[in-house]
Amino acid sequence: MRYLASHENSPRGTFDFPIELYYVDSRHPRYEMPFHWHMECEFILVLEGVLALSVDGEPILAGSGDCVFVQSGAIHGGTPKECVYECLVLDWERFLRESSVCRQKYAAAFGPGVRIQPYFQKGSAAAQVTNSLFECMEKEQPGYEFATTGLLWQFIGMVLQQHLYTADGPCLSAGRRGEQIKTVLDRIRKDYARPLTLDDLAAEAGMAPRYFCRVFRQMLGRTPIDYLNYYRIECAAELLSTTGDSVTDIAMACGFNDPSYFARLFRRHKGVTAGAYRKARLEA
Repeated sequence: MRYLASHENSPRGTFDFPIELYYVDSRHPRYEMPFHWHMECEFILVLEGVLALSVDGEPILAGSGDCVFVQSGAIHGGTPKECVYECLVLDWERFLRESSVCRQKYAAAFGPGVRIQPYFQKGSAAAQVTNSLFECMEKEQPGYEFATTGLLWQFIGMVLQQHLYTADGPCLSAGRRGEQIKTVLDRIRKDYARPLTLDDLAAEAGMAPRYFCRVFRQMLGRTPIDYLNYYRIECAAELLSTTGDSVTDIAMACGFNDPSYFARLFRRHKGVTAGAYRKARLEA
């Protein structure tokens, strides 16, 4: 099963209750969080360790008990450091559909250019509500659907009351750059096994290579080629964990024509050889 994708479009929860809980630890095939986006909103709760995140280019270092909110369409990714975390992904529009009053007020408050604060420190009121939300979804006690829905609206009410958002107006250039970078991430996801050059990726974005490198690094914190290699290594790590294919075959399948280069790069990213990584995963 392939977990990696730059644009996630799988359905969340059920039609009547569009919210899904994910538990992620070092054994999960997608322990690392490559950059991606989805049209749903997402809450992230760090249970242990540290999760170094980037949300639309903003760096966030979340520790145990901290919470992160990712708005619809935001490009986000992260690197866990001895970390266990949970994610709640939900479709706000489907929740809003059942309440005309809430839908109108939400649309009026969170129009174009409005961005909810992404980071809530442990102990803050917003983090406490988010913790209760995760606990409600984890336990699934009778009536949890009502409690979950109430906590979601409580969160939105708190954002409005405490002004936990910015309203700078729509930034067309930033929005357009974001869409261009999403196109490149899609190209990497689809063609990572093929030869890809900086010129190929810059052309996909419709930018000059030098300008593209600068925008890409500003948003994702890596150069385009560094991110391409990172993504290929994450794909290889997933195959090492879920298939019996040889290391050489996996390297070739992930776009590395030189096994020696793959071996060096894998060790640089993961700290161990590909063989040792597979052995540790099988024994976990």
